[in-house]
Parts: sequence; C-alpha cells; structure tokens
Amino acid sequence: MLQNLSKINPEPPEDREEEEDDNFESYAFHEPGSPPGTLIIDEDATVPNIFLIDYAADTAVGVQLSTPEDCIPYLDTTSVSWVDVQGLGSEDVLVRLGQVFQLHPLALEDVVNIPQRPKVEEYDDQLLMIMHMVIPKPDRQGFTSEQVSLIVGKHYLLTVQEEPETDAFEPVRQRIHRDRGTIRSQKSDYLAYALIDAVIDGFFPVLEDYGERLEELQDEVVDKPTQNTLDKIHKIKRELLQLRRAIWPQRDAIGALIRDDSPLIRKSVRVYLRDCYDHTVQLIDMVETYRELASSLMEVYLSSINNNINETMRILTVISTVFIPLTFIAGVYGMNFDTSVPGNLPELKLPYGYAMCWGVMLTIAGGLLFYFGRKGWLFPTKN
Repeated sequence: MLQNLSKINPEPPEDREEEEDDNFESYAFHEPGSPPGTLIIDEDATVPNIFLIDYAADTAVGVQLSTPEDCIPYLDTTSVSWVDVQGLGSEDVLVRLGQVFQLHPLALEDVVNIPQRPKVEEYDDQLLMIMHMVIPKPDRQGFTSEQVSLIVGKHYLLTVQEEPETDAFEPVRQRIHRDRGTIRSQKSDYLAYALIDAVIDGFFPVLEDYGERLEELQDEVVDKPTQNTLDKIHKIKRELLQLRRAIWPQRDAIGALIRDDSPLIRKSVRVYLRDCYDHTVQLIDMVETYRELASSLMEVYLSSINNNINETMRILTVISTVFIPLTFIAGVYGMNFDTSVPGNLPELKLPYGYAMCWGVMLTIAGGLLFYFGRKGWLFPTKN
C-alpha cells in the first residue's frame, strides 16, 4: 500500500534512555567462523521506514512504501528513484531490500552492521558509499553521529540511515519537490553528490559550536579555573577526536570517487565532488586547529593553577615573614624568669613596658609591610 506524502517526514521513534556518552561508538563484531554477509541487528534499532521520491525534469512524486517490493515498479523507469530507508531494526525487511536491489552480501553487511569506517566500494553495477553524518544536540553541547549508506545505481539511489531523527537530507528533499536548482534534470550520481554535500555541510555548525565553547573556556581558564573546567577541556578533546575520526576517512572516500573512473559517476559530477573534497579539507583544518587550541587550554589551565598556588604561597610567606620577629619578641618576653634577680629580662618593670613592646612590634610589622609593598610583593601588578 502506498501513501502519498507532500513532505516526507517520518514519525520520531519512542524515546530511549540516553547513554552517558553516545559519541563513542561500540563496534559490532561477528562471532568467529561466521559466514560472509552475516547481519547483526541491534535490539534497540528502529523499525525501518521506507520512503521513495521518484522524479524527472517535469515531475516529482513522494510516497511511503509498506514493503521493499513496492519500489520495484519505480526501478524499471528512466526517471530517478531515491529510496530512503530509515531504521535498521528488522532483518527481514533489510534482507528483502537487498534482494530487490540485488545487493552483494558484503555490501548489505556493511550497510547493516554499524558502524563502518567511511569508504567507497564498487560492485558490478552499483557503487557503495559509507558516510558519517553529525547533528548538533539541542543544547548545542556536543553532537550525535550516525552512519548513512548510499548505493548508487544507473537510475536509482538507495540510502540507509540508522535513525530517522538525525536526518540531514530534508533540504535536498525540498529542492526536489520545489524544483530548485538543477537536481531534477540530473541523474542519480548528482543526487548522490547532493546528499554527500549535505552530510559534509552538517559538520560546520557542529564545529562552530565547538569554537564558541573554546572561546568561553579561554576566559574561564584564565579567570577562575576549577576541576569542572578541566573536565570540560577533556570532554571537548575527546569529542574533537571523534569528529576527526569521522571526517578524515570521508575525505579519502570522496577523493576515491574523484580519482576512480567509475561509469556510475559522470565527469561533470566529479567537478562538484571536488568541492566536497575541499570542504572536508577545510573541516580537517578546523578540527586540528581546535584540537591544538584545546591542548593549549590544558597548558593554560595548569599554568593558572600553578599561578594560584604561587599567589597563595606568596601571601602565606608575607604573613609568616611579618609574624616571625613578632613571635620572637613575644617569645622572649613570655619566658618565666624571676624578675627579682638582677640581669633577667630588663624593661619588664618599666611603667610603659607593655606599650613599648607593642610599639616595637607594630613598627617592625609596618616596616616589613612597607618594604614588601615597595617591592611589589603585596599587590603585584597585572600586565
């Protein structure tokens, strides 16, 4: 059964408990001795929703498919058919989808068993591309990552996403439905470029958030560094490493698309892919710059902590230095000698001995404080 859709937006899945750190991926491995093409289905994966957009220069139709076999009539036409599968929670649906598109068992394994390293694999009449997309979190503190697989055929493009909520392809859908740009007059390889470009462009807002967070941390590290500041720096360094691991192999994958003479990628589309390659290089430069900045913040944090310790030690040293002579005087006149014996502790019987003792001690303390002030030890000037 087909359901016409004016705007293809899947319903969000039920809320699931978030892990403590969902940026770090846990890899799924086969059991030793498993045959090639073995699929590993995550118990928490979303049930697949299949959406199709079939378009030509003068028309575009968006439908939701009930079964993988519903897309067969569209694959026999000369128009471009984009089949978008969102969710990996049903082995039966995925196996049937592989049969409909005649996917190689190893290609279906790479699509289903996530995460895979971004790469490009060429089969008989298909081209498999594994990409990683990132979406900023609502609080702009970090990101969520997702693998997306693109399989390019002569007149079709099959995309498989992990989850429906992290979808960066909606702008491309709107371009198709509203006939903006030249995408309707192009073939499936140009659609693949448009989706790759959307995936790559999705990294820029995430990195802009990290740039703002690093600027805030710069002020915090200098003004009032705490243990929480150190935790923030470690978290940013860890997340930037995760971004680097996603971007770097995607640059190599796009470079392979440009270099390899695949019949499924036209020469005119390779020109656009070079622009995607330039964007990945720019992203790598930004990530490396931010990683260096985060490392320098760690050094600044340690220097600030040392400066605070030195400041505390300086204050304690001044206080100790002032009280050493005062303690000496108080200790001398606090000794219990017999004052009736000649030569023992003079000045004890003077009428103003107590006041004189205080005067001497205050004079010594004031003189030391004046000396330290002239040296700049009491209130050091900041550059």
